[in-house]
Amino acid sequence: MSDPVRNSVSVFGLGYVGCVSAACLAARGHRVIGVDVNPDKVAAVRRGAAPVVEERIGDLTAEVVAAGDLTVTTDARAAVADTDLSLVCVGTPSAPGGGLSTVYLEQVTDAIGAALAAKDGWHVVVYRSTMVPGTCEGLLIPRLEAASGKRAGVDFGVCVNPEFLREGTSVRDFLDPVKTVVGQTESRSGAMVLELYRGLPGRRFQVPIRVAEMAKYVDNCFHALKVDFANEIGAICSSLTLDSYAVMEIFCTDTKLNISTAYLKPAFAFGGSCLPKDVRALTHTARQNDLDVPLLSNLLTSNESHMRRAVELVLGAGSRRVGMFGLSFKQGTDDLRDSPMVELAERLIGKGFDVRIYDATVALSRLTGANESYIRAQLPHIGDLLTDDVDVVLDHADVLIAGSREPQVVDAIARAGDDRHIIDLVRLPDAAQRRGSPNYHGIGW
Repeated sequence: MSDPVRNSVSVFGLGYVGCVSAACLAARGHRVIGVDVNPDKVAAVRRGAAPVVEERIGDLTAEVVAAGDLTVTTDARAAVADTDLSLVCVGTPSAPGGGLSTVYLEQVTDAIGAALAAKDGWHVVVYRSTMVPGTCEGLLIPRLEAASGKRAGVDFGVCVNPEFLREGTSVRDFLDPVKTVVGQTESRSGAMVLELYRGLPGRRFQVPIRVAEMAKYVDNCFHALKVDFANEIGAICSSLTLDSYAVMEIFCTDTKLNISTAYLKPAFAFGGSCLPKDVRALTHTARQNDLDVPLLSNLLTSNESHMRRAVELVLGAGSRRVGMFGLSFKQGTDDLRDSPMVELAERLIGKGFDVRIYDATVALSRLTGANESYIRAQLPHIGDLLTDDVDVVLDHADVLIAGSREPQVVDAIARAGDDRHIIDLVRLPDAAQRRGSPNYHGIGW
């Protein structure tokens, strides 16, 4: 792959993210101006000294400053005037109530906006700071437009380019990324940002701005989840005199289900013969050993919230005639044990809904043994509800619940027409096209 085009970049904020971004971009051949309101930081970088302690950053900063590829200033207006892109890398600490403090973002945004007012030509404002979805479009872009008198996406570009750097290995992470994410007002600006990283490895994503904002939070919350999960497993293992490292070594060996993309697609509640009972059993074991494991203990509570959300979606549709596609806990099986679809049907029937159910693998004539006993105990009027004819359900219902992506189900829902309410629990193949329709309701998208 060819070398990146040399760009002129101003980097606002010379903390961990800003200092590393400035030095690494300069080392890759871009001309970089670092900007900070703290004169001590500016003076330190001007001498070639990194203002943070980080692997490789000291030598790298000294090299790019000596080469003249990284200069620094406190003058925001001059930095914007003399560069093509401005990377905003200021902090977004927690506010007292737990929300996001945007005070530094607002200050830098106002300064850049004022500089844009006096600048001719295209300029891209790139936010690297971590901020909750909606911050850029709802707060920062309006401030840029107000301060500059110009329009985002027309007179200047705005992008969100979240960083995925770990303190201690930031330089290494910058130069060897797993992914590069750019949220953009329009493709021209997104392409300019991606050009900064040409030649680096990893997948590249050009997405809506709010998706890019959310991406960083998903990563960090999942990392926190993993730490707490491992720690709770460690506590349980310790109470049982087990070597938690031996247990987790076995766990991490499975890259098909455990350390993988499996189970990470948003959808409906989990169920089946294993997950609910095993979560109950392990948390019961923890209680017997006087252990507090709030993460594991709340898995079933979280699962229940998704069940309530599905019921509320049906209630909000405003019709009592409901058709359910799918009954088993997983498509392609007839196992009904702890099926969330059975539980959903039971709750709807209990609230007086007129329900019909189609599941190709759970036809009444094929129910035997444990399945027959289970479903007759849970839904005693199953003979009146379950059918092996998809059109019976389609003709009956004003509200259609998609609990399966089987071809017959996808076809039936496609034939339903725009006047039916669709409650999508599985993300139908045409979900992206349906979004925005007043009669389509995805449970998590």
